[in-house]
Amino acid sequence: MPAIQSLAISFGLVTVPVVVVTATESHNVNFRRIHLPDNGWVRNRYICETENREVTYQDIGQGYEMSDGRIIPITEEDLENLPLPTAKAIELVGFVPTASIDPIRIGRGYYLQPQGEVAARPYVLLRKALERQRKVGVAKFALSGRERLGLLRVRGDAIVLHSMHWPDEIRDPSDVAPPPAKVTDEEIDGAMALVDTMAIGSLEAAEFRDRYTDALHEVIAAKQEHRELPEAPQRAEPGRLVDLMATLRESVAKAQAARVEGAEAEVREFPEQKAAKKASTMKQTTKKGAAKKASGRRPRGT
Repeated sequence: MPAIQSLAISFGLVTVPVVVVTATESHNVNFRRIHLPDNGWVRNRYICETENREVTYQDIGQGYEMSDGRIIPITEEDLENLPLPTAKAIELVGFVPTASIDPIRIGRGYYLQPQGEVAARPYVLLRKALERQRKVGVAKFALSGRERLGLLRVRGDAIVLHSMHWPDEIRDPSDVAPPPAKVTDEEIDGAMALVDTMAIGSLEAAEFRDRYTDALHEVIAAKQEHRELPEAPQRAEPGRLVDLMATLRESVAKAQAARVEGAEAEVREFPEQKAAKKASTMKQTTKKGAAKKASGRRPRGT
């Protein structure tokens, strides 16, 4: 896995040297920009506005533009020696229960690899402490030109660092909330029944596969072999919702039919199903009681 940079976890007076490595990889299909008449590549060219000539990538740096138009050059060395405590450290500032973190704040993940034998013991110590306390660490660190809020958690035998959004970066959800709408308890039970029916054990099933990339490769292969392109499936037009309960019942029935055979899932019943089953059970109990009572009577003497 490619390393991004070397940092050190600051855990009280304990320091854990680590290497930050990418925890995910992209399987995106990349395209080239082409000139349509002849399929020739279209490239970017870097032009220096002062000299009005093309320059190479090796001649390009970065700078900050002042309000008066002056440019202040900023080198990689300047960034590496920022007067910032987290410039070369992952500074743990506290620990919170995992359930207290809103998932919308969690960003990209990175594995933290202990750097050298000296880091192994404190690394394992921190990992086991997080496991047993069932908590995650909240930290500050610098990466890609800015200080970030981070989240440290355990995955297998490794510690994962997630970048997090700062509180003021999360938009207020009330802007997209729907207007007030009344739903009945029966409809809520129906929705819960559908949720239970669609319960899954993990996200490792074959259905969780990038079908977009597969379909794109099919199109590329067909074009390469001069075959007819595969047809796109017809999209079903969304129907008008007339009877919510009827639609929920139909959805539950379809989900039950499509469920993988042998999968175990508790299915919540609709209110009328519960009432019918209860009445049936009481009726059977009454019949059994009457039969038992009748069988226990002594025959009358002659």
